Amino acid sequence: MPSFIVDILPGGGHRRMVRAVQVLELWRYPVKSLQGERLDAAEITPEGVDGDRRFALFDVETGFGLTARRVPELLFASAHLRDDGGVEVVLPDGSTAGDDAALSAWLGRPVTLRSASTAGARRYENPVDFEREATSVWSPFDGAGGAFHDSGGVRVSLVSTATIGSWDRRRFRANVLLDGEGEDELVGSQVSLGDAVLDVGMHIERCVMTTRPQPDGIERDLDVLRTIQRERDGCLAVGALVVRAGTVRVGASLTSTGSRRPRS
Repeated sequence: MPSFIVDILPGGGHRRMVRAVQVLELWRYPVKSLQGERLDAAEITPEGVDGDRRFALFDVETGFGLTARRVPELLFASAHLRDDGGVEVVLPDGSTAGDDAALSAWLGRPVTLRSASTAGARRYENPVDFEREATSVWSPFDGAGGAFHDSGGVRVSLVSTATIGSWDRRRFRANVLLDGEGEDELVGSQVSLGDAVLDVGMHIERCVMTTRPQPDGIERDLDVLRTIQRERDGCLAVGALVVRAGTVRVGASLTSTGSRRPRS
C-alpha cells in the first residue's frame, strides 16, 4: 500500500521522502451540509475546490447557519453547481427547490440560501454532548470567511482509505480521498496535488456530523465519533490552505514539495 515516509534528521529537522499516493476521488459540496458532487477533475483556487461550500442555508429567525449538526435532514438533499455559478438544490423527494420559499417549506422554518459573496455573520452551532444531544447545550462558533468552511485553517480537506477503513467516506465530506495511509504525518508540510500546492496545517476535529444518517443506507452511528475520540484524539482527516492554485484530476499523485514548517 502506498504510504508517506518522514525522515527525522539530527537536530529535529525533517526531510520529506514520499512515495507518491494517488487521488482516488474528488468531491465538492456546493451547499454546506447537503450532498455534493463527485468530480473527475477540480480547479483548486485560494478558496479551495472551485465551487465547494459556495452556498449555505441560514435560519432567518435565529441568524445561525444551518448544518446537519442541528438539522440532520439536510444530508438527504443534494446540490449541483450550475454552469452559470448558481446552484440547483434537489430535495429528498426528487423535486427541485427553486427559491427560499420551497426550502423553507421543506425544512418547516424560514430559511434563506446565501452565497459566500454575501456579507453577513457566519455563526453555527455544535452540541457539547453528542451522546445526550436532546438535552445538550449547543455551543455557537464562528465559521470562516469566503467559502463556508467551519475553520479558516481548512480550504481543502484530505483523508486516506487506510484512515477511514470500513467507514463510508461520505461521513467525513473530504474533498480528496487518497489511496494509501499516513496523511496525519503531512501536517506542517507542503504538498503538490496535481498542479496545485497545499500547506497542510491541521488535523480536522470531528463532530456529531460523522454520526448522522445519509442516503443509501448510511445509518445513524454514534460509535463512529466515539471511536474517533477514543483512538484518534477526536481528529480524522487533515486540512490545508492553498499556496498555489492549479488543476487536480483523479489519478493524480500527491507528493511532498520537501518543505516543512518547523515545530513550534
